[in-house]
Amino acid sequence: MPSDSVLRIVWIYPDLLSTYGDQGNVLVLEQRARRRGIDTETIHVRSSDPVPESGDVYLIGGGEDRPQILAAQRLRKDGGLHRAIAGGASMLAVCAGYQIMGSTFGGEEGQPVDGIGLLDIASTRGPARAVGELVAEVDAALGLPTLTGFENHMGVTRLGPGVRPLSRTVKGTGNGDGYEGCYAGHVVGTYLHGPALARNPALADLLLAWRVGQLAPLDDSRYEALRQERLATVLAD
Repeated sequence: MPSDSVLRIVWIYPDLLSTYGDQGNVLVLEQRARRRGIDTETIHVRSSDPVPESGDVYLIGGGEDRPQILAAQRLRKDGGLHRAIAGGASMLAVCAGYQIMGSTFGGEEGQPVDGIGLLDIASTRGPARAVGELVAEVDAALGLPTLTGFENHMGVTRLGPGVRPLSRTVKGTGNGDGYEGCYAGHVVGTYLHGPALARNPALADLLLAWRVGQLAPLDDSRYEALRQERLATVLAD
């Protein structure tokens, strides 16, 4: 837990990368922390601002090609995110934000663009756009239930030995190799929108627990019933 008992949530570059309701991930973290009596402070870091190193949970969303390239350039130059993660912060990177975390990703014409090298991944443009519901079974080491969300991207992401697949794809495309997302240390990358944490509150709790420690349980029975109903509908299609 942070020494001053305030959990700092850092939302990176909402002016560049915030598509498909990804800012909802911020709201879910705030809510689930506060329901446990944990005070939160949310910092919205615009692309003209330095990334603070004192955050506890960092979030970055998806976006279009040009904003993605600009975000990567600025994050590389800034360096604050690397230092925050090295200091023990946790992070969720979604879609374009996920690709940026790697060594390279595909630009507007498919040309390789340098990422920030936070994760051992490399992304390129795939042959067709992946659009629709995505369901994936999580790596057992993380102890999370089935992930659900939707994807809308043309990325193909190859994982290096420095990361583990976040989940195995049951429905949808994900990374393009039978797996969806990846994780290393306290950093999670995924193609899931929805927003991801609203549709997968256990993933939100994992990000919190990595920073806060053991969490008090919450009664999520109503939300879980809706989640299971949606999963059953998606898998039946």
